Amino acid sequence: MTLRAITVKQPWAWAIIHGGKDVENRTRNIAGTYRGLVAIHAGLTDDESDLSSALTRAAWVQWWTEAREAGVDVGPQLGHVLAVAELVDVHEAPPPEVQWCGCSRWAERFFVHHLVLANVRPLPTPVPARGFLSLWTLPDDVEAAVREQVAL
Repeated sequence: MTLRAITVKQPWAWAIIHGGKDVENRTRNIAGTYRGLVAIHAGLTDDESDLSSALTRAAWVQWWTEAREAGVDVGPQLGHVLAVAELVDVHEAPPPEVQWCGCSRWAERFFVHHLVLANVRPLPTPVPARGFLSLWTLPDDVEAAVREQVAL
């Protein structure tokens, strides 16, 4: 079975893997009807766009603090596959006139799709890979390196 992937900017990739972020918010449904295993790929850039949110600030600070305390170079955490998770659901956030779905504290309320993730398994060693904007398929060599590290 071919392993699919989503690219997520930091600190969001870290938050999915270590911070309990169980929903990835997207402006469109990038997964279609796909459900199943997805690799979590950290993009080459980080996201400083919403530092006004307490949840965002906490994820950002925790990512940098824990990486520094563990002596981890955050460079390999960019442009690498860092984990595997299960994509268990995708649904559109209800419109503003309807009550919020409340599926997760990480779920944005309006005009987004919620990619609901579960059973996240971090890789012991990040695997370098080029990311893409939509749900994408890992190259064979990257998939092999990921599969060597986690039982799928």
